Amino acid sequence: MRGMLSGAWRDPLIALWKAWRAAPSNPYLPLSTMGTSSEASYENQEKEKHEIVAISTKEVDTAAELGSGDQGPLDAAEALRVRRKIDKHILPLMCILYWIQFMDKTTLGSSAILGIRQATHLSTNQYNWLGTIFYLSYLVFEFPQNLCLQRFPVGKWMSFNIFVWAVALCSHAACKDFAGLFIVRLILGMCEGSITAGFMIVSSMFYTRTEQTLRVGYWFLMNGTAQIISGFISFGSLHIHTKSFEPWQWLMIITGILTLLTALAFWFLFPDSPTNAWFLTLPERSITVRRIKENQTGVENKHFKTEQMIEAFTDPKTWLFALFSALDNIPNSLTNQRQIIVASFGFTPLQTTLLGCVDGFIEIVTIWTGVTIVSKVPNSRAYVGFIYFIPNILGVFLINFLPWSNKVGLLFAQWTTGVGTTGFVLSLSWLSSVTAGHTKRVTTNAIMLSAYCIGNAAGPFMWQAKYKPRNHVPWIIIGVCYVICMGLLLAIRYLLSSENKRRDSEPVNETYDDVFIDKVGPDGAVEKVKVDKEFLDLTDVQNREFRCVL
Repeated sequence: MRGMLSGAWRDPLIALWKAWRAAPSNPYLPLSTMGTSSEASYENQEKEKHEIVAISTKEVDTAAELGSGDQGPLDAAEALRVRRKIDKHILPLMCILYWIQFMDKTTLGSSAILGIRQATHLSTNQYNWLGTIFYLSYLVFEFPQNLCLQRFPVGKWMSFNIFVWAVALCSHAACKDFAGLFIVRLILGMCEGSITAGFMIVSSMFYTRTEQTLRVGYWFLMNGTAQIISGFISFGSLHIHTKSFEPWQWLMIITGILTLLTALAFWFLFPDSPTNAWFLTLPERSITVRRIKENQTGVENKHFKTEQMIEAFTDPKTWLFALFSALDNIPNSLTNQRQIIVASFGFTPLQTTLLGCVDGFIEIVTIWTGVTIVSKVPNSRAYVGFIYFIPNILGVFLINFLPWSNKVGLLFAQWTTGVGTTGFVLSLSWLSSVTAGHTKRVTTNAIMLSAYCIGNAAGPFMWQAKYKPRNHVPWIIIGVCYVICMGLLLAIRYLLSSENKRRDSEPVNETYDDVFIDKVGPDGAVEKVKVDKEFLDLTDVQNREFRCVL
């Protein structure tokens, strides 16, 4: 394909482009490389602009050719068949990887019960730093990872990171002190930055906005599965008795090998995009692309657009989601503290290891029920997330006020603090659903996940030795974070709802209604193909027909 901007039109189009850049306050103007290809005078261009508008192919979505043009109505039964085929080929891989990555990053918490602190002579502060450096590294590399996810094939880039992750995880077993563990944990954080961001991109490529909520829930609830399986692996490792290896080292080797196998599976089986998915025929790829037109977000665009990045940074909803992400993940420091806290209630290492499986079961049930409710009740994301935070508040209250001798009550109270994970899951799919423009989506994903890292990095430092055994200060901070998060969900909903109402009252905008690219047919002839607005890689601000889901 080639762009349609010929030399004859270059000078007047550059002038138009400069005029557009001089008036950034108008959100309805065309893309920066869009121009008119009629021979009318400047005065007639306004009249002619919807007859033939030509843009460079790098400006449009990669799926523009597959999804645009007059292809007739989409057969519902055929679309459902294709969606099931997509589910069959990518959902199992996404679920397996998310299970693997969560199990891997929580090996530190499991190893604490298996003897890693004693074997490597870790102080309480050093142990906390190992939890923090993971997320600091995640934070530093989040923007580079998202840029790479846009520039390179998504599946292959994630596969590379999973492979490096596996090597670093196995290397834990060779560490003898804090310095060695610090380095390998840093590498783990660097690699994980590609996983959640990559999954958010892939989910928006293959699924409609309603389907995204369910699918994000499905692969995120694998965190709960990871806690269960990790509990049994830890239990098995506890019973491995060898002279050269301690149980915590066996845990690292076993999980590292599982991660390596996952990396190989992703390299050969995971698709990069609907436009080249190996398991879809060409007609099925077209159906896949046409299915997601309702999202008005397209599939992807490999061309980085600075103006979209700037828009992401100046969009208020970006920062509301980021603040929610940061505050909601300060309590996530419990990931590496849960087993230590349960042990402090008076349970043995063996009991503590097995009781960790219950945390996983609760997370599975709550996430599954939450995303199912949202998929069936329209515009309920904020309300469902709000309600699911209530048990967390109750759990924090009970942990602070129950008698210390009531270890069963304290255990149940801690379990209830895992229910609110549903709110973060909903926020991930919500942000992806209300953001359009590939560069803007990549940028907002990076901002939200960077905030996620900040919360997770700050959290471990709450758990100071001076607060033990009741840890009143950390639990109070956690409770305050949950309350603010509940308010933020309602604030986000109000902001998006107000924006929808404002757009409903606006006149119809036709700026992007007639846009064409060149397409070379089977016979070699070049024809003009109209590009639907959904595949122009417009942002949610540029496309005034875009409506935010609530």
